[in-house]
Amino acid sequence: MDDKDLIWEEVSTEHIVQDEWIDFRKSAFRFPDGKIFEPYYTYSRRDYVVVVASDEEGKYICVKQFRQGIREVTTEFTAGGIERSDGKEYGEKNDSNEDALDAAKRELQEETGYISDEWRHLITIPSNATIADNYAYIFEAKNCRKVTGQSLDEMEFLNVELYTAEQIEEMISTGNFKQAMHVMAWLMSKQDSKK
Repeated sequence: MDDKDLIWEEVSTEHIVQDEWIDFRKSAFRFPDGKIFEPYYTYSRRDYVVVVASDEEGKYICVKQFRQGIREVTTEFTAGGIERSDGKEYGEKNDSNEDALDAAKRELQEETGYISDEWRHLITIPSNATIADNYAYIFEAKNCRKVTGQSLDEMEFLNVELYTAEQIEEMISTGNFKQAMHVMAWLMSKQDSKK
């Protein structure tokens, strides 16, 4: 079977919630064998960045914040949305949106007060290809230096903490680094550093 023969055809879509933050949809799809399946729920959100950042002593810069999905305070890397020129949180991508590297630099400085001159793009990957259309842009920043305090958004309440590589590995292995995309970012940064 050719790849094009695997594609689902969207038959109908209802926008259950479509506001400035999300486009949450209920759709019906025709499978390759002709059967119709519904409801299938998907959503659209804006693309975002994740930054595996280390300071001049090799400690990793993390943030702790409450994550309402699991109702817990998590330890994770700096992350945040790529600003869109239309002010929306989702929709068709366009060239006037913020550059992903610029977003990573901005988020690192806003959330932690650190900057870096050593940036490396690790990967761009779908955030959750099963139900979402947004992408995560993963970066590594080395030799970060503190230049200012935090400049948080009105919905951000977070603390900055520094960890050794061993501490991050321990948190991951014990299930205490609870953001899947951030764990992947860590593993990619370690894999690439061995080359």
